[in-house]
Formats: sequence, structure tokens, C-alpha cells
Amino acid sequence: MDRGIDFLKSQINNAVMQHQTFVENLADHEKQAEDARFRALCARFLPKAQAHQRMLEDYQRELGAETGTAKKALGKALGVARDLADAARESDFLRLVGDIVTSRQSEDTFKTFREAGRALGLTRLQQIGDMGEREHDDFHREANRLAQQMFVEYVREGDTTGLDLAPSASSATSTEFGATSRGTSSL
Repeated sequence: MDRGIDFLKSQINNAVMQHQTFVENLADHEKQAEDARFRALCARFLPKAQAHQRMLEDYQRELGAETGTAKKALGKALGVARDLADAARESDFLRLVGDIVTSRQSEDTFKTFREAGRALGLTRLQQIGDMGEREHDDFHREANRLAQQMFVEYVREGDTTGLDLAPSASSATSTEFGATSRGTSSL
């Protein structure tokens, strides 16, 4: 086979597995999160991520690039390891930060797909890349805002002795970041 198409197929395969991790994280965290805002964020972006995953998998099939049994098994093993690592993380904050990192990795891949699609005249690759970059950028914007809120709340809830917080900072609500409740009610 041609080296170019083999390279494209391998990169699509990698993107499928990488993005699937993000989709699974959103699904798991929508169920596991104690913070209602985090659950809502996952619930809002999960359908978009699933639709984009289907687009990637469809393109993968169009190219005849389906991952082999060994790669699928490796992906499942990595998923189990991710689940164990995720379970060890006790806070929604750390889960959210992990989701941001995973999403950024996918976003970088999609930027490459978009630009490569333009340069090569591969419209489908360009569209997948453009859509993925846009959706992950939207996720980052909201997820980063929530991470900032949660960070401030976690610090304020704990022992702040020795932090020399300004009186106005320690007694103020986090209105600069939005709501401060980390409720446990389900959506």
C-alpha cells in the first residue's frame, strides 16, 4: 500500500481511540460526579462528543482503516487502567482537569486534521477536524471556567491558615466565577 494512505489510516485510528477515551470520560463522569455543575457539563457535551466519535469511526471505515483486534484489546486495557486511575482520584476537580487534558489532546489532533485536509484537498478530513476543534474549544472554555470555580471553592472550604487571604477574598463569594454550590442532587 501507499505510505501516505497508511499514515492517514494510522492517524485516524489513533484519533478514534484517543477521542473514545474522552467520550468514555464524559459518560463516566456524568454518572460519578458529585458536583452538579460537572455532571451538567458532561451531559451537555456528551451527545456532541458521541456524534463526533461516530463521524471519526465512519471516516475510519471509509478509509478501510478499522483498528485490528490487538489495538482494540489495547484500547480496552487502557480504558480499564483509566477507570482504575480515575477511581483513585477522589475529587471532581481532578477528574475535570483530566478531562480538559484529554480534550486538549484531541483538539490538537483535530487542528492537524483540519489544516492537513485543507492542504491535501481532503474535504471530509477538513470537516472532521474543523468540527472537532470547535467543539473541544467550547468544552475547554466551559470546563476551565468550572475548574477555576471549583479550585477557589476547595481552597475556601479547607484550612486556609497561613495563606494570608485578604479579608475580602476569604469572606467573598465566588461571584467572579459564578455559583459556589457543589450540590449532590442529580440533574
